[in-house]
Amino acid sequence: RLTLLSLVHHRASLWGPLKELWETVEGAVLRRQPESVHLLDLQLKKHKPHFVSLFKNPAKSAEQREKVRKASTEGIAIQGQQGSRLLPEQLLTEAFILSDLFDIGELAALELLLAAAFMGSRPLAVLLYWDGKFCVANSLRSLIQSRQGKTFTLELSGELVALTTRFTDELMSQGLTKRILSLVSEINVTREFERLQKERGLGNEKHRKEVSDLIKECRQALADSLFSWTCQSSLTKDDTLALIGHLETMTAEADGSLDSVNLALVMALLYCLDVSFLEQGTEDREDLLQALPLLTERQYVSAVHSRLMDSQPWKLPGLQAVCRLAWALALRALSQLPQGSALVEFTEADEALADQALLGDVFLFMKEGMLGCESCGQEEFYIRRIHSLITDFLALMPVKVKQLRNRADEDARLVHMSLQMGSEPPSSLRKDLDHLMVLIGEFYSKDIFGLELGLEFWCPTESLQHTSLQGSYLGMALQRPPHKQVVLSKFVRQMGDLLPSTLYISYLRMLKGLANGPQCAHYCFSLLKTNGAPHGDNIQGVAGSPVSWEHFFHSLMLYHENLRRDLPNPDTSHYRHPPLRGITQRELEGLTAFLQLLTTIVTWSENARLALCEHPQWTPVVVMLGLLQCSVPPVLKGELLHCLAAFGKSPEIAASLWQSLEYTQVELNEIESSCEEYPLTRAFCQLMSTLVEGSLPVNLGAGLRVPGFEPYLTFLRDAVFLPFPTRAYRRPAEKWEVADAVLEVFHKLLRDYEPQPSDFVQEMVELQGEQVPAHKPPGHSIMFHLLNDSPMLALCLSLLEEGVRQLDTYAPFPGKKQLESAVLHCLCLLDLALQKEVMFMDLLRESQASLLVSPLEQLLQGVSPQTRRADHIVNIARYLYHSSSNPEAAFQSAKILRHIARYPNIQMRLVGDFTHDQAVSEKLMAGFVECLDNDEAEEGIEKGDDALKKIARIQHETQIHILNLLITSLELKTPNLALYLLGYEVKKPVSSTNLQDPGVLGCPRSCLHAILSLLQRGSEKRSGPLLSRQAPHLAELCYQVIYQLCACADTSGPTMRYLRTSQDFLFSHLQHLPFILPSNQIAALSQMSWLMKTAAIELRVTSLNRQRSHTQRLVNLLLDDQPHTQHAADGESGMEEQTRSVSGFLHFDTVSKVRRKLLSVLDAIDFSQDVPELLQLDFFERTQIEQVISNCEHVNEQGHTVCNVKLLHRVLVAEVNALQGMAAIGQRPLLMEEVNSILQQVVERNRVRRSLSAKRHALQSWRSLVETLLTACPADLIPADDRQLIIRDLLLDLHDKVLSEDAAGELMPIVAGAVFTLTAHLSQSVLSEQQQGAGLEGAASSGFASIANSALHLILRKLLDFILCTGGGFQRLRAHLYGSLLYYLQIAQKPEEPDTLQTGKWKSMWERLTAPEDGFSKLQRENLAIIESYGTALMEVVCRDACDGHEIGRMLALAVLDRILSIDRQNQWLVYLCNSGYLRVLVESLRQDDATLQGLLTPQPPLLKPLYIYESKMALLTRVAKTGQGAVELLRCGLVSQLMECQVFDMIPDSDAHRVMRDQSGFIPSPLDRYRQILLPTLRLFQVILTSTTTNHQQGAAQVLQWLIVHADTIQSLLRCQELSMRALQELSLLTGIISKTALPGTRLKVKSNPISNLSSLLQQRLCLSLLGRLAGSERERLLKQAEMAAPGESAERREEMEVAMQQVCANIMEYCQTLLLQSSAQAQFSICLFGPSGGEPAGRDAGRADLSSTLPSVAYSRAPSLGLVLYLLKNSAADFFRFHQSHRQSLGKLQSLEQLPPEELKELCQGLVSGPGGVEKISSVQRSLLAKRRLVQLINNRAKLLALCSYVIETCLFVLWRHLEYYLLYCTPTDPKDSLLPGVSAYRSRLGDGEMTERLSRGLGLSRVSQQDLDQLQTEMATGFGEALQRKLLEVEGLYSQVRSRYTFIQALVRRIRGLLRQPKS
Repeated sequence: RLTLLSLVHHRASLWGPLKELWETVEGAVLRRQPESVHLLDLQLKKHKPHFVSLFKNPAKSAEQREKVRKASTEGIAIQGQQGSRLLPEQLLTEAFILSDLFDIGELAALELLLAAAFMGSRPLAVLLYWDGKFCVANSLRSLIQSRQGKTFTLELSGELVALTTRFTDELMSQGLTKRILSLVSEINVTREFERLQKERGLGNEKHRKEVSDLIKECRQALADSLFSWTCQSSLTKDDTLALIGHLETMTAEADGSLDSVNLALVMALLYCLDVSFLEQGTEDREDLLQALPLLTERQYVSAVHSRLMDSQPWKLPGLQAVCRLAWALALRALSQLPQGSALVEFTEADEALADQALLGDVFLFMKEGMLGCESCGQEEFYIRRIHSLITDFLALMPVKVKQLRNRADEDARLVHMSLQMGSEPPSSLRKDLDHLMVLIGEFYSKDIFGLELGLEFWCPTESLQHTSLQGSYLGMALQRPPHKQVVLSKFVRQMGDLLPSTLYISYLRMLKGLANGPQCAHYCFSLLKTNGAPHGDNIQGVAGSPVSWEHFFHSLMLYHENLRRDLPNPDTSHYRHPPLRGITQRELEGLTAFLQLLTTIVTWSENARLALCEHPQWTPVVVMLGLLQCSVPPVLKGELLHCLAAFGKSPEIAASLWQSLEYTQVELNEIESSCEEYPLTRAFCQLMSTLVEGSLPVNLGAGLRVPGFEPYLTFLRDAVFLPFPTRAYRRPAEKWEVADAVLEVFHKLLRDYEPQPSDFVQEMVELQGEQVPAHKPPGHSIMFHLLNDSPMLALCLSLLEEGVRQLDTYAPFPGKKQLESAVLHCLCLLDLALQKEVMFMDLLRESQASLLVSPLEQLLQGVSPQTRRADHIVNIARYLYHSSSNPEAAFQSAKILRHIARYPNIQMRLVGDFTHDQAVSEKLMAGFVECLDNDEAEEGIEKGDDALKKIARIQHETQIHILNLLITSLELKTPNLALYLLGYEVKKPVSSTNLQDPGVLGCPRSCLHAILSLLQRGSEKRSGPLLSRQAPHLAELCYQVIYQLCACADTSGPTMRYLRTSQDFLFSHLQHLPFILPSNQIAALSQMSWLMKTAAIELRVTSLNRQRSHTQRLVNLLLDDQPHTQHAADGESGMEEQTRSVSGFLHFDTVSKVRRKLLSVLDAIDFSQDVPELLQLDFFERTQIEQVISNCEHVNEQGHTVCNVKLLHRVLVAEVNALQGMAAIGQRPLLMEEVNSILQQVVERNRVRRSLSAKRHALQSWRSLVETLLTACPADLIPADDRQLIIRDLLLDLHDKVLSEDAAGELMPIVAGAVFTLTAHLSQSVLSEQQQGAGLEGAASSGFASIANSALHLILRKLLDFILCTGGGFQRLRAHLYGSLLYYLQIAQKPEEPDTLQTGKWKSMWERLTAPEDGFSKLQRENLAIIESYGTALMEVVCRDACDGHEIGRMLALAVLDRILSIDRQNQWLVYLCNSGYLRVLVESLRQDDATLQGLLTPQPPLLKPLYIYESKMALLTRVAKTGQGAVELLRCGLVSQLMECQVFDMIPDSDAHRVMRDQSGFIPSPLDRYRQILLPTLRLFQVILTSTTTNHQQGAAQVLQWLIVHADTIQSLLRCQELSMRALQELSLLTGIISKTALPGTRLKVKSNPISNLSSLLQQRLCLSLLGRLAGSERERLLKQAEMAAPGESAERREEMEVAMQQVCANIMEYCQTLLLQSSAQAQFSICLFGPSGGEPAGRDAGRADLSSTLPSVAYSRAPSLGLVLYLLKNSAADFFRFHQSHRQSLGKLQSLEQLPPEELKELCQGLVSGPGGVEKISSVQRSLLAKRRLVQLINNRAKLLALCSYVIETCLFVLWRHLEYYLLYCTPTDPKDSLLPGVSAYRSRLGDGEMTERLSRGLGLSRVSQQDLDQLQTEMATGFGEALQRKLLEVEGLYSQVRSRYTFIQALVRRIRGLLRQPKS
C-alpha cells in the first residue's frame, strides 16, 4: 500500500484526502482509537459526495486546461506551497494524457503527477488514482461492516455504530446497490489495461501487477460492501431483483469456478434469502423478525419467487440451481414459522424448487463453482452460509435425502448387473448423493478458522460429562442435542449402513471431511470402532460394516500377506495378477481414500493414534511398513508414508517408527522418474520432516551400521535435492514441491543444531568387531556443506536466483507457492549458517581438526555459474523488492544482509555490486524503500495471532533489520551500503551530496525519505509523531539513523541542510517532547535521547554558521516558560489548529507560565528503578545459578550487558535432564517450575539493565543539550536574567530528582556532571552581570543579581545535600560536586577593584567597621552560615576526600577546603582540621610525596598528577598558614622538619641538558619548570608562615632558617642564577624575601651558631648583594627587552610581571640589608658595613659585575659592592616612581571615561586578554568593554604595586645610605692600605679557627682597611650624586605617595640627615 506522506504539499485531491479518509475510518472502526468518532464524523461530512456518486471523477473544463497549459511559461500555484512554480512541458503533456485517460479534471491529473514524482516515479500517478478509488471503496466496506445486524458484531461503541448506520442508510436510500452493481460490471482489468497500454501509462511488471491488483481490489471491496450489507440488513425489493438480474448474466472462470467478486455477490443474494439466523434464539430475535422483508413484505416474496421460478435458463445453470435451492429452503423454513401461514401460496412450491435445483446439479456446482474459488474458504461468513445451506437441506428436506439414497441404491444395482453382464452401465445415472457426499467431504476438510462446523454431524453418544466433546452449533453444553444435530448424525450413520459399493469412496471422502478437527476426529474414530463387528472371511464384509477399523485393517493385512508372496516379481508397471493379489484401480482408489481418512483422524486425535498403534491385532505401523516393501504403485506408497508421518507426531510412536524404518530399509526406486511423478519422494520427505521435529535417536541403526542419521541425510541430499532441477516432471508444479519438501527437512535439522566441541572430535565406534569413524550430527554435516563451495550451496544459491527471476515476472505459474516456500527455506538456511558459523569456526579452530571451511559471507561473494557475475548477495537483496507479496522472504533477506553488513571489506564490494547495473540498482533501492514505507507493519504483536497480524509483525521486523543494517554500515568507512541506500554520493566525496525531495532533479526516493516520512506521520498534529507510539522501537532506530547522519563529519552538512530547509524536521519533532509511552518507557527514552543529541548538534552548527533565527527558534522552543500557540506547518490551519489556539488563549488567561520544555523532558526521566528481588530457590544452589547466569551474559547490539535467556534455558534444562533416578523424575515438574522462575527473573533483570541504560543515555543526551544551549549558542540569545532563572530551575529540578529516596545510583554521575556545568554557567552569568552592572552597592537590598539570594541559598543547600548523600563511595562523582561548590562560592568573591591610591583604600579602622555590608560579603556570610549548619558531617567528607582517593577528587577537595577556610572567619573548619588530625596527615604526607616528586624531575616524567596534588596541598597549607593559629599549628605538626627531609629541593635540573627533550606542544613543562613548580609553593608557604608568626616570630623564622641552612647549596646556586627568566625572578623574589625575613633580630639566637652555618649566611649575603648589583644595574633593561622578544604577543603583561618581580627582589635585598644593619647594632658606629666606601655609579654593560670589583684599582674591595650602587638604585627608583605614577594616573583616567575611549584603544587593551589572531574581532562590543575594563584594573593595580615597591626601595636605600655614610664619615678610622696586602678571605682560609677574624669578617663583609683618600672621594662623589634635583624628587615622592601611608616625613628626615652628613667639612 502506498503510504500517505505527511508533507502538506503534493496532496493530490484524488488521492491524499481520500487516503486520510481511509486512515480515519480504519482508526475508528478497525483500530478503535479514542476520539475517533468525532474525526470520523468530520471526514464523512466532508467526503459524502464521494460516496453518493461512487467513483465519479471531477469533470474536465476548458478553464483548467488553459491554466495547466500556461504552467510552463507563467507558472502555477500549487496547494500548500508559497508562490507559483514553473513546470516542465513534458509534465504538462503527461497531465493532459492522464486527464483524457481517466476522464478527470486537468488540475487533478497534474496534482496526481506531482505527487507521483514526489514519491519517486511518474507512472505511480496511475497507481495513486486507483489507490484513491480503493480508499473510498475500502472505507465504504468498513463502514458497512460496522453496522449492527443479524449476522455479526464488531463490538464498537454505540455512538460510532449509530453514526455509521445513519450514514450508510442514507447512501443506500440514494441507490448504492445499483451503483455498485454497475461499477462491478463496468470496471474490467483487461479493458483498463488496454487503455493504459495505448497511452503507455504502464511501467514495469511490478507496476502492472500493482495496478491490476488495485483494480481487482476496488471491485472486490465494492462487492464485499454489498455482501456485508446483506449479512447485517435486508435489501429492498428493487435492489434484490437488481442483484438477481446481475447474477443471471454472470459467467464462470475457465475451470468452472466463480471469481471472488462474483462469489461475493452470490453470497450477498444467499444472505438475502437467509432465515436460519432465526434459529439462534438471540434476545433481539423479535426486532430481527420485524426487519425481515421475507416476513413483512408480501410483494418482496412474490417478486423474488416469480423471478426464481422463471423457467428462463441463466448463463450458469448451476448458479440458478443454487439460488433456487436457497429459496426453497427459505420457503420451507418460513412455512414452519407462525408468520409463514400468510405465504402458503409460495411456500408450497418448495419441493418443486428443490427438484429443479437437483436437476441443475446444485451440489456439483457448489463444489466446483463455489468451493473452487480461492476466497471461499477465507471468508468466515461464506463458510457459515454454505454450512447452513447443506445442513438445512439435510434437516429440512429429509424426504428428498431419502429419495436420493433410494435412487443411489437403484443405480448401484444397475451398475452391478451391467458389470456381471459385461455391458456398459446405463448413461442416465444421476449422481446427486455422490456429489452431496463429495461436497460435504470437500467443504469440511478446509477449516482455516478452526470453526469445526462439522461437529453438527456428530451427536454425542457418550455420557454428557465430557463437555469438551459436546458438539453444538453454538458450542454450548446442551442437555439434549438439538433436533437438527440428531437428524444430521442419523444421516451420517444411515448412509454408512449397507453402503452400495458405488458410494463407498464418496462416503469415505465425506467422513474424511467430517473428521477434520480434534473433536470431530474423536467422534469419527468412535464411529469406525463401533461399526466393526466380528468379521467373516470374505472381504465384502457381510457380517461387519465395510466402514470400520476392523474391516480396513483386516483388508490391509490381507493385501500385505498376498503381496509379500509376490515379492520376487518387481514388475509393477502392469497389474495382470490373480484377482485377489493385485490391486485394481478401483481398490487403489478405495485404499487411498481409506488411508487419507486414517491420516486425517490420526493427525487430529492423539488418542486415536495411540489406540490404533497399541491394538494387538491391527498393528497399523508394522503393516504399512510391510506394504511399503511390497510392489504397490508409488501413489499408494506415498499415501502410506503420509499416514506414517501422521502417526509419527507422537514421540512414543516416532521412536519405534525410527527403529522399524531402519529394519525395513524403504526403497525409493527409480520408477518415479520414469513415470515423471514423485509422490513417494515427497511423502518420504514429509515423513522425515515429521520425524526430525522430535529428537533424533542417538543410536539410530546401531548394530546394523554406523549409527546416526547420516545415510538418510546423504540420500535426501544426493538422491533428492541435488538431482531435482534436472529431472523430468509431468506436472510442472511437482518440481517445486519436491524442492520445498526436502529443503524443509534441511531447515529443521539446521535450526535444531547447536555446534558442540564434541562435533569436532573424530569419535570411533565398534562395528562387527572393528573400529569405524562415527557419524557427526546431521546439522554439522549441513553446516559443513554450506561453509564450503559445495554443490548443495551452489544449488541453494541458484534456486534463489531462479526464484527471484520467476518472481520478477509477476506472472502466476504452477508451483509458485511451493517455489516461494523453497526459496524461504534456502534463505533460512543461509541465515542460520551465518548465525552459527562464528561458533562453528571457533570450535573448529580450537579442536585443530583437519576440516576446511570458509566463512559463508565470503562464499556468497563467489561468481554465479548462471550469470558469470558475483551477484549472489544482490539476488538475496532483490527479495526485498517483493516484500508485499513475500514478506517472510524479504525478512530473511534483510536478516542475511544485516549479518553480512558487519564486514567492512564486503561492504565496499557490495556498494559496487549494487550500483553496477543501473536497472538493478534502482530496483534494489526501491525494494529497501518499499519495506520501510510499509504502513501495515505493526510492532509488539504477540506470536499467537492470526495470519495477517503475523505478516504485520514480520514486516515490522524487516524494517528493524534494515535500520540496524543502516546503523551498522554508517559506523564503517565510506563508501558503505548505508550511504548508497540513504541517497548520498558513493562515487564522489560524500560531503558533496545535495539531498533533495524525491522527484526533484531526478532524485529517487531513498531510505532517508522513507525514514523521514515514517517519522513525520502525525508530527503536524497535536498528538505528535504516530510512529513513536505505534512502533516505539522502530521510531527509536529511525531517530538513531538521523542522529548518526548528523554526527558523522562527512554526512553532517548535507543532512542538516536538508532537514532544516525542506523538512523543518527538528523543530516539528522537538515541539512534541517529551514522548510519554507508559507501555514502553525504554523506547520513549531512547527516542528522546537521539532526538536531543541531534538537536544539540543542530544548535552548535547553526551557532557556528551564525544562522541566528534557526538557533533562536530552537532555543525558545526548549527554554520558554511562556505559553505560545503553535501553528500548523505552512499556515495550513486545520480544525484542530483553530480549537487549539482558542484553548491556548483561554489557557493563557488562567495560567501565565508553562513548564519549560527542557524541564518536562527531565520530568519524563524517572530516576527511580525497581530492582527484582533475590531469587527464592528450593532445588538449585543460588551462588551456582548466579555463576551460570553471569556466564550466559553478553553485550548486545545496543551495548547493554544482558543475559542470553535462550542459552540459559538450554543450560538449565540440560542440567535437569542430567538428573538420574526415580526421585528426579518425580521432582521434574517442580524443577521445571523453578527453571521457569529463574528465567523470568533473568528476563526482568535484563529489562532493568536496559531501562537503566536508557535512562542513562537519555540523561546524558539531556545534559549535552543543556550544555550546548548554555555554551555553544550565542550568549545574547538568552538574556542574562533569563539565563540565571533557567539555570536555577534546571539545578533545583535536577537536585530534587537525584535527592529523592529511590533515585538510582547509576544516574548520579551524569547528574553531578550536569550540576557542575550548570553551576559554572551560573557563576559566569552572575559575574558577568555584575561586571556590566558595575558593582553591587545598589543591588544589595533585592538580592545579589537577577537570581535572588534565596535561590542561591537553596542551590547551595541542595548541592551540600547531594555531597552528603553520596556517602562513602562515589568519590569521582563528588569531584564534580566539589567543582560545582567552588564555582558557586566564586559568586560571592569580590572582583578585583582598582587601587586608586586615594584615602578610600586606607580608611580609618572606625570607618571600615561602620560601613554598610556590601552584597558580596552579605552573601558570603550567609553561605558560610549554611555550610556551618551542616556541621562536622560535611567537614568529615571533604577532609577525607582531601587526604585519600582519586587524584582529581583530592585536588578539588583540597581546593574546597582552601576556599572555605578563606571565608571562615570563626575558624571552625580550621579547628576541625587541626583537632581531627587531618592537618597532621596532610603535613606528614609531604614526606611520602618526596619520592614521587623526585621522579617528576626525570626528563620524561611518567605522570604529572602528583605534581598537581602537591601544588593543591601546598596551596591549602599556605591558606592555613595565613592565620596565626594555623601557622603555629603547622609548625607544631612539624611542617618545616618534613620539608627539610625532602631531597627533591636539592635536585635542580640542568637547564640546558633538557632543551632537547622539550615537549613540542608546550603542555608538559620542562624539568626546570617542573622543579620550580615544586619549589615555589614551598617558598610561598615559608613566606606566609614568616609573616603570620609575628608574635612567636623566633620559632617560625628559626625553623625556616634551618631549612635554608640544610639546603644551603641549592639556595646559593639559585642565587647565582645566570639566566634571569620570569620564573627565575619569581623564585628569587620569594627566596630573597625569606632570607630577609629570617634575618630579623633574635632569629640567630635560636639557631645554634657554628662556623658552617655562619659561612653559609655570609655567602648568602654576598650573593644577595651581587644580585642587587645585577638587577639595579643596566642588566635590568636588557632583561626586560629579552622578555619582550621571547613572547611578543604577551609582551605588555610579561614586562609588567618582570618589572614587579625585579622591584620585589631589590626591595627584599634592601630590606635584608636594612635588617642586617639593624641586627648588628642599634648605633651606627658598631654596625657592619655592607657596601664599600665608593660613590661612583656602576657603569658599562656588565655594570653588575663591574661594581663588584670597584672602578678603583684596589684589591681591597674585591668582595663588596660600592655605595654608589645604592645611590644608583635610589635614583632609578625615583625615576621609575614618576614613570609609574604617570601611567597609573592615565589608566585611572581611562577607566573613569571607559565609554568615551576610541575603539582602536579598546581593541589594544583587549589584545592581551584574548588569545589567537583575530580573537578580538570575534567578540561582541559588550564583551570588549568588559575585557578592557578588566585590563585597566589589572594595569592600575600593577602600577599601584610597583609604586609601593619603589617607595619602599627609596626608603630603605636612604636608610642604608645614611647608615653607611654615618659610619664612614663619622666613625671610620682610616688606615693605610700598605699595612696589609692580604685580602681578608685568604687570611680567613689560613686561620679558620680564629674567632676574632671571623668576627671581623662578618662585620666588614670582607672589607679591608679603608684609606682616608677613599673617604674623601666618597664624600665628593656622594655630594655630587645626591644633588639638589634628586632631593627635590624624593621629597615629591613623599608628597605624592607617603602621605596616604603611615610613614609620613620619613624620607624628609633621612634626606635631611644625609644632606647634613655630606655637607660636613672633610676631615
